[in-house]
Amino acid sequence: MIESGQPAPDFTLPDQDGEIVTLSSLRGSPVVVYFYPKADTPGCTTQACGVRDHAADYDARGAIVLGISPDPVKKVKKFHDKRSLNFRLLADEDHAVAEAYGVWVEKSMYGRTYMGNERTTFVIDPDGVITDVLRKVKPAEHDDLVLGALGAGAIGG
Repeated sequence: MIESGQPAPDFTLPDQDGEIVTLSSLRGSPVVVYFYPKADTPGCTTQACGVRDHAADYDARGAIVLGISPDPVKKVKKFHDKRSLNFRLLADEDHAVAEAYGVWVEKSMYGRTYMGNERTTFVIDPDGVITDVLRKVKPAEHDDLVLGALGAGAIGG
């Protein structure tokens, strides 16, 4: 289980356009990495649109936001375009990054159990150290919690 104060595990994933994103290449800026279960579902749409609509607030704090799901690039691209998102979504198809962050968990819905991403957000400082871990965050509360974490720490703008 990854906790505050630990270095963020580095990763390299394709974004919605198939461009490669490596976490360590973003050092120097605070980074918000949020894991979401599935592209274009109600909760994930609320969460993504919230980030989109708070872009100026994230920019004011110098933060880069990355959303990660186990969806393939094609599905992430469709979601990104449909919702006019202004930040990168990353495709973690083999869920290796979700596993590294401890958010690939057993879930249940309608009596069926399956594996999937737990809705969890990691706030990472410019040096690559995790400052906040927001587990099982509610989509409608996500931005207030993340922006509060960005503003509260030494990483805020």
